[in-house]
Amino acid sequence: MRVAVDISLYPLDQDFLTPIRDVIERLNAYSALEVITNSMSTQIRGEYDDVMAALSQEIRVSFERTPKAVFVIKILNNPLGDQTDNG
Repeated sequence: MRVAVDISLYPLDQDFLTPIRDVIERLNAYSALEVITNSMSTQIRGEYDDVMAALSQEIRVSFERTPKAVFVIKILNNPLGDQTDNG
């Protein structure tokens, strides 16, 4: 099952850009994921297990490196534009 995720990181620190750039760079390293970044959030598309494993790993790393941070995540199954027919 394919999913699309919209994720935003809000580091509660004066140096907020470094953790944001860091997590985007790490997510881009996953060859199984499509990662698109804009000024408000990052969109990730891929197979459910691949996306969720990457998010679990990279959120953990972000929380370890930036002790005060907020992630806002929206998850959509069967993203628009995919050629999956469920009906």
